[in-house]
Amino acid sequence: MNHKTYRHLPSPCWLLEEDKLLHNLNLIASIAQQSGAKVLLALKGYALWRSFDSCKPYLDGCCASGLHEAKLAHETFGKEVHTYSPAFKAEEIEEIASLSHHLVFNSPLQFKQYASKAKAINPTLSLGLRVNPEYSEAPKESYNPCGIYSRLGTTLANFDESILTQCEGLHFHALCEESAEALESVLEHFEAKFGNYISRMKWINFGGGHHITRKGYDVEKLIALIQVFKAKYHVEVYLEPGEAIGWQTGHLVTTVLDIVHNGIDIAILDSSAEAHMPDTILMPYRADVAGAGEAGEKTYTYRLAGNTCLAGDIMGDYSFDKPLKVGDRVLFCDQMHYTMVKATTFNGIKLPSIAIQKSDGSIEVVREFGYEDFKHRLS
Repeated sequence: MNHKTYRHLPSPCWLLEEDKLLHNLNLIASIAQQSGAKVLLALKGYALWRSFDSCKPYLDGCCASGLHEAKLAHETFGKEVHTYSPAFKAEEIEEIASLSHHLVFNSPLQFKQYASKAKAINPTLSLGLRVNPEYSEAPKESYNPCGIYSRLGTTLANFDESILTQCEGLHFHALCEESAEALESVLEHFEAKFGNYISRMKWINFGGGHHITRKGYDVEKLIALIQVFKAKYHVEVYLEPGEAIGWQTGHLVTTVLDIVHNGIDIAILDSSAEAHMPDTILMPYRADVAGAGEAGEKTYTYRLAGNTCLAGDIMGDYSFDKPLKVGDRVLFCDQMHYTMVKATTFNGIKLPSIAIQKSDGSIEVVREFGYEDFKHRLS
């Protein structure tokens, strides 16, 4: 399986296709324009900052999950920075406050602990609280932010009205790769529980998990939901897509290093599911491979496996029209969101390089990793 276009790239390598990124951004910007919502890039899902010059014209800023993401947003995006964390640290709150436009606390306790200090550092800072509507349609419990015993967000039973003198916004995040219909159901529960407070706010953040750019997503329904909500409560509405922005925008390019046989032909690649594609194990899900089918669907079936000593470092079983050979490139599709931000150097394996294919077809390798990156993160 020779992907000649990518033969000159280092391997393994994440390859972003700028045209596909711009397609997603244009759709999201259109939704923002029609609905009146503001849209932030969720750095936890997509943080390839060398592509931010392409993103900036279409988005209102970034949402960060702590100090490092807030600094990255401030330094490389330069628009609104909204920061939320399950718990802030005392030694970081001043810098986070100085970098942020919105600061969202997870509990009334943290709100009361840090709100005044944060406002003293940055008087223009808008403070908010993440709440838990106690309803979600998340596909798996480990990805359900509103599941039983969830630590994420404040339930109505634990809401403290004393924070209302300083609280200007409410944030909820209840979705994971979900539809506008799922958002509609979440909004019903959110309004039922927190409706008495919504009209007292300046803004409401609908969080992330909106699978806006996925085929079949009801964009018109999303626009209508936002319009109705804004008209009803007279608040600013924010969305925080991460995956939807990076959705189907590029590949992880890998190379076959060896082929062994043990009941099945096994192609050992120069990448790793454990280190480079962790969601294929955690979610789990089966990544698509360019030109490949299900096991047995095409003539030649292989188990694609990673180059670490973990027995379960396996991408899955795939079939091809032609036999694989050592040196062939294997392209895993849709690997720009979450995979990059979660990747590790487990077992000393090298992180994939990063390349961007521009709209004119040219490809620039913007980052390569080596031994020093592995060494210096350990001590």
